Amino acid sequence: MADGTMTATFLAVIGGASLLAVTARRLHPSDRLPSLEGWALADRSLGPVWTWFLLGGTIFTAYTFTAVPGLAYGNGAAAFFAVPYTVILCPLAFVLLGRLWTVARGHGYVTVADFVRGRYGSPPLALVVALTGILATMPYLALQLLGIRAVLTAGGVYPRGAAGDLVMVALFAGLAVATYRHGLRAPTVISALKGVAVFVSLTAVTWLVLERLGGPGAVFEGAAARLGGRALALAPAQQPAYATLALGSALALLMYPHVLTAGFAADGPRTLRKVSVALPAWTGLLALFGVLGFAALAAGVRAPEGGAEAAVPMLVDRLMPGPLAGLVFGAITVGALVPAAVMSIAAATGFVRNVYVEYVHPTATPKRQVRIAKAVSLISKAGAVAFVFGLRDQDAINLQLLGGVWILQIFPAVAVGLFTGRLHPRALLAGWGVGMAAGTYLVVREGFSSVVGLGSGLEIYAGLAALVLNLIVAVAGTAVLERLGVPRGADLTDLPSRLTVRRRPETGANQQ
Repeated sequence: MADGTMTATFLAVIGGASLLAVTARRLHPSDRLPSLEGWALADRSLGPVWTWFLLGGTIFTAYTFTAVPGLAYGNGAAAFFAVPYTVILCPLAFVLLGRLWTVARGHGYVTVADFVRGRYGSPPLALVVALTGILATMPYLALQLLGIRAVLTAGGVYPRGAAGDLVMVALFAGLAVATYRHGLRAPTVISALKGVAVFVSLTAVTWLVLERLGGPGAVFEGAAARLGGRALALAPAQQPAYATLALGSALALLMYPHVLTAGFAADGPRTLRKVSVALPAWTGLLALFGVLGFAALAAGVRAPEGGAEAAVPMLVDRLMPGPLAGLVFGAITVGALVPAAVMSIAAATGFVRNVYVEYVHPTATPKRQVRIAKAVSLISKAGAVAFVFGLRDQDAINLQLLGGVWILQIFPAVAVGLFTGRLHPRALLAGWGVGMAAGTYLVVREGFSSVVGLGSGLEIYAGLAALVLNLIVAVAGTAVLERLGVPRGADLTDLPSRLTVRRRPETGANQQ
């Protein structure tokens, strides 16, 4: 059970997050009329510091901070694919986010599906991009609640039964109210508390754990003894899966609506480039969490069957003084609230812009769009809570694995489309369909494993295999459609049609 000092510290962190959410309106207050851009993107006004906190806090979720050490606890070195994956992410973000921001700002695009609609002049392609993003985001949102519950249960802070359910509802109710009123500004200000709390608490926990267990050498020796010597290093047969999982995950993450929403909120491409250079600080944090998974092994922590993500919270509860343990649990809880809020905003915005306005109410006023987005945001949070209470944890994990494979299939339309418009929208739509079907089949065939065998002992990431098929169909389909003279929609962007990069003047809110 949790002691009083741990509970008090935990409540202080959560209370601080709530107070910050209330002050979100003071972050670049706007006298403009209500607009989806203002509610969902904070009027594209966030400078480098706020963008770094928001983007880092959105990418590095609470579930990531528990799943990676849990995987290290159960499987050893394979868990550390998350470190190169987030390293690969940084140069990709440097190249893609600034370019996408420039086009979105110049044409008033609020979602990535807006960009696809303007680039290819194809409402069906934009619709599948929007729906894929929503479909992939919802289980990811549910996983944030699972991360909170696993951490708090391991620390004895989460009551059993109905009382625990009320705790979860109360946590998300406060977040829902703040997000409803202030939009993206609420998770932005909370992300600052998340960053400070996570960096401070993890540094202290790592230092104390290494000191109490006898240093890094003792930690790795103890973990190796429990896992078996080779588990701390990749076997040759694991290397293709490790490499493709890292690459595919990096490509997929930048396609998630919540990551792009956080990027669109920046005040210019220069800010996004600065933030991309500084994002590896969060990667270092993730690596330390992975090491704590080994430390839990060395300390003899026994996580429940099928619940390896609880290993580090159990380690913290066992070895840390109450106030520090409360700080860690509070930091991880706040760490879930930030991405959960951004995910709900991104899903709501995608629905309003690319489903409601496009197909239901084309003449909806900006005020009505904001009102509908707020309602959908609340519904998405309520749906995530109901999902967690009503279904098994493994169901959310399985759907999130599929979500990563699915979201990767919009990469050709979005990322490739930033540099060339040669691919035909109908071919892209066919490629998306093939990639979705192939990726789903591969993952389900392997019992919801994202790593699949292709024969001769070769194992690779299912999402990347599906993406290759997707690109083959898109390229071949484009060649066939061009020979048949099938027309394509009008390109409303100012991007080149061929794979060339033009220098363009820097734009941003500070230069308007």
